[in-house]
Amino acid sequence: MSDAEGSLEWYSRLGFERDFEHRFAPDLPLYLGIRRGEVRLHLSEHAGDGRTGSVVYFWVEDVDAIAADFGRTVEVQPWAREITLSDPDGNHLRVGQRQVPEQSSAER
Repeated sequence: MSDAEGSLEWYSRLGFERDFEHRFAPDLPLYLGIRRGEVRLHLSEHAGDGRTGSVVYFWVEDVDAIAADFGRTVEVQPWAREITLSDPDGNHLRVGQRQVPEQSSAER
């Protein structure tokens, strides 16, 4: 990440909050941990400490609310209703809500 506070603000829109942070010295890059419930992400300002453009997939209960907050349209896939977001550094997040299988007339 290039801007820890900007990244934290962006991820907070998805419900993440600061879990921890570490710097070896005040003028060195930040290593930041964020969490949302049991989900934890580690974000680093250290050059070469990860590859930009990676993809993370999150399952959520209400993809429509997140889509609305980010101004996105939910796409229907065979496995989920989902959106794709990019964080401030170009990492990709797919956010999906599992599909509820339709019941056949025999099951109703």
